[in-house]
Amino acid sequence: MTDTTTSADSTSTPDSGITFYGASWCGDCRRAKALLDREGVAFTYIDLEAEPDRAQEAKDISGRTNIPVIAFPDGTHQVEPSNPELQGKLNELGLAQA
Repeated sequence: MTDTTTSADSTSTPDSGITFYGASWCGDCRRAKALLDREGVAFTYIDLEAEPDRAQEAKDISGRTNIPVIAFPDGTHQVEPSNPELQGKLNELGLAQA
């Protein structure tokens, strides 16, 4: 699978600049993706199962091999964030629905 932009409505939601590294078997990845979708936040998804060679990018960002790795447009990142942590970052960036 190539990089895809995902959101609740990708036709009307501009790209947020978020890059999400994950895999379908990862429960934390599914949970974090669901939160982004609920908030209507578009993001670029890198499927590390389909593109294992991209795992080094995630490791270069986080210094770890855990997923998900979520890189934000302000240069910060989160690894395995809880829903409150991810929601807080979306709020901070003004990306959450009001």
